[in-house]
Amino acid sequence: MTLISRLLSAVLAITLAACGPAASPPAAARVAQEGHPALWKLADEDTTIYLFGTIHVLPAGYEWRDAAIDAAIDRSDALVIEAVIDRTDPAKAFALLSRLGTTPGLPPLLDRVPADKREQLAALIARSRLPQPFLDGMETWSGALMLMPVLMSDLGLDGGMGVEEQLEARFKADGRPIEGLETAEQQLRVLDGLPEDVQRQFLVAMIDDGTAQKAEFDAMLAAWSRGDEAAIAATFDKDVRVSPELRAALLVRRNAAWADWLKARLDRPGTIFVAVGAGHLAGPASVVRMLEAKGLKVERVQ
Repeated sequence: MTLISRLLSAVLAITLAACGPAASPPAAARVAQEGHPALWKLADEDTTIYLFGTIHVLPAGYEWRDAAIDAAIDRSDALVIEAVIDRTDPAKAFALLSRLGTTPGLPPLLDRVPADKREQLAALIARSRLPQPFLDGMETWSGALMLMPVLMSDLGLDGGMGVEEQLEARFKADGRPIEGLETAEQQLRVLDGLPEDVQRQFLVAMIDDGTAQKAEFDAMLAAWSRGDEAAIAATFDKDVRVSPELRAALLVRRNAAWADWLKARLDRPGTIFVAVGAGHLAGPASVVRMLEAKGLKVERVQ
């Protein structure tokens, strides 16, 4: 997938809650390839923290759990995810996105991309069925987010089939608590704080390489399902050359904050299951490597 499809998984849940995925035919069920998603463990004498890398949006019917993951889930007293999103109230999510991402007097959204990209952007807008004046009033980052469900539809993805949502349902059914490392507003403010030129890179990336997105997503999904840390990290390393600022904002700085939180969480007894996007746990700037740099032992369970 392109930069946007990979890195924006961090804020995809709030986007889909706000505007809903574009209509599309039901996706065919796909079964995970041979192998198992990666799972790590951070522990001391009285605390165990399982670290699980996720894919935030999956094809319908995709099987990803295995015995090791189920055992870790069953042992955990609580679930921790990137952010807890209220998917039952789309109006609330939309109000948040509008409050942070709307500014009067902006140039038309089409004028914020190079001339040779405008025809593609216009086609994307038409497929979204969103009014052009509405999008023109949005900041570049938020206008891009509003168009993202169209790309998810192209990939045959159902926004309600992500790993986190399945985990939330399981913990809720058992009455176990769920908390977020961030709030939805904190996630959106990461994008809201980007310089305008980076926001425009973000928008252009959404309309580039459309023909390659499906194959790249399938390759990333296969790497995740077999726990291939190097292959997952490689997709993010490729994106550094596109927008290092966006990668730093969405990945590196957040990883550092989460590593600090996890280290501090070791001071509280118990067992928790922490599930964040797989790209946050792979590569040299990952949460795992940052924890190891703090002198902590992180064990690969599978």
